[in-house]
Amino acid sequence: MRIVKAAEMQQMDRMTIEDLGIPGIVLMENAGRGAGRFFLEHFTPSPNDSVVILCGRGNNGGDGYVVGRYLHQAGLNVTVAVLSQQDRIAGDALTNLKIIRNMDLDIHEIPDPERWKEFRHRLTHCDFTVDAILGTGLNAPVRGFYRTVIEDLNGLQKPVMSIDTPSGLNADSGQIMGAAVRADLTATFGFPKLGLVVFPGAGLVGRLVRIDIGIPECVSSRLPRHFCLTEPSDFKDSLSVERPDIHKGNRGHLLVLAGSTGKTGAASLTAMGALRAGAGLVTLGIPETLNAILEAKLTEAMTVPLPDTGRGNLSMKAWEHIHALFEGKTAVALGPGLSTHPETVSLVRKIVAECPLPMVIDADGLNALAGCMDVVKGRAPRTIMTPHPGEMARISGRKTAQIQEDRASASAEFVHNHGCFLVLKGARSLVAMPDGSLYVNPTGNPVLSSGGSGDVLTGLIGGFLARGFPIAKAAIGGPYVHGLAADLLAQQRGSSGVLAGELLETIPDIIAHLAGGTWPLRTPALHSEFYHIP
Repeated sequence: MRIVKAAEMQQMDRMTIEDLGIPGIVLMENAGRGAGRFFLEHFTPSPNDSVVILCGRGNNGGDGYVVGRYLHQAGLNVTVAVLSQQDRIAGDALTNLKIIRNMDLDIHEIPDPERWKEFRHRLTHCDFTVDAILGTGLNAPVRGFYRTVIEDLNGLQKPVMSIDTPSGLNADSGQIMGAAVRADLTATFGFPKLGLVVFPGAGLVGRLVRIDIGIPECVSSRLPRHFCLTEPSDFKDSLSVERPDIHKGNRGHLLVLAGSTGKTGAASLTAMGALRAGAGLVTLGIPETLNAILEAKLTEAMTVPLPDTGRGNLSMKAWEHIHALFEGKTAVALGPGLSTHPETVSLVRKIVAECPLPMVIDADGLNALAGCMDVVKGRAPRTIMTPHPGEMARISGRKTAQIQEDRASASAEFVHNHGCFLVLKGARSLVAMPDGSLYVNPTGNPVLSSGGSGDVLTGLIGGFLARGFPIAKAAIGGPYVHGLAADLLAQQRGSSGVLAGELLETIPDIIAHLAGGTWPLRTPALHSEFYHIP
């Protein structure tokens, strides 16, 4: 599903109005009518319930006036608060303000904090509120009067619908700009905005619905599609059932290089993740002093003992053995639990520089590349890197807080600089690609916030690469299936106390459902909350 930044949506609006000649007031009417229908469908208010609509002085407020008209016609008691002097309202918003004046709606001019104090008690006694204060163009922190209004609205804990985006939310990054409305539902117009589907913004929108405001496909198709919310259709053709005479040699062979003393579990989970992804064969290269442990832990994967430092860390002496292991393999998974022993770090850098195979790099594989990212450039298009924000900070030279402030921009910049595929893990993981596109993964929940879950993801992606998935589809399919496994487990067992290894048991069923075009959960996952209301 396409998602956009605010400037893209504004450009589509402008092209629709200026190039096609569809008046802006028609788009505003479509937006307000759709939002009003959504309000009635979601809240199912009783006749004569009261609603207060808080309107800023721009077009977001204009949308609010249209919503107020439709809710009034539906029999609700509507009060409109204009958070500005009315003589400052202009354009299409003014036209719609005049219409509700002519309909004798209850309209209050609230231009300053003093008038707000006098009006505020009405919120206490209303049944619902509509936030039409600030739109998607916000680019500075909310201060003063508007901040007071937003904080008061949140403090009342009344059911709130936000129009296009919760006021105070950055529509591009999802960051809270000083203060932001906590909505129960959000009606967004045209296409969902990026900041509504990444955190922290995703935690403020409530239920999110897309309203079709009448922008023709001939307009939207003229702009490149940079941002998407991952859907099964983006990769499920690669999951399709193979021919009946397939054998393990046709399903690919993954080489996993992982594990060190105290971290044999990481190696095991990665290998099993690859097998659950459908790889025909998995060979685990492990420090030789730990081989007996992994042979006992793993039945279906093969193990190869490799020279180590004597303390359970791979040494540079393992390189010739690893180089020989590339023969006959179709992909490599590198890093989980390897440690940051100096010899292991040197070995990782040599592997990355000289391995000819598609590769997913995680955990200590990433840590070893900090300060040495040049080795990635030669093989970048065949590489998927899967950092969490702390690892991303190490390999990018930025602070973790900077990355979290705008995860999408940080991901895009990193891929632009290094040419690889990137999976930036976290709530709503991001998948950035060398062609400039970025996918937001909608699946997953706190089940994944336990040790080992990232190793399962590395195995999944590696298994998909080994099977021959195009690298882009492995990068977006792995996080989607991984998160869906967590969604299924959370539905069955709750989100606490679920082990990473339990994800493995759910993956074959999920892949079978997705390949067959069916949904494996009893209720829709988060991405299915994007209803399209014409």
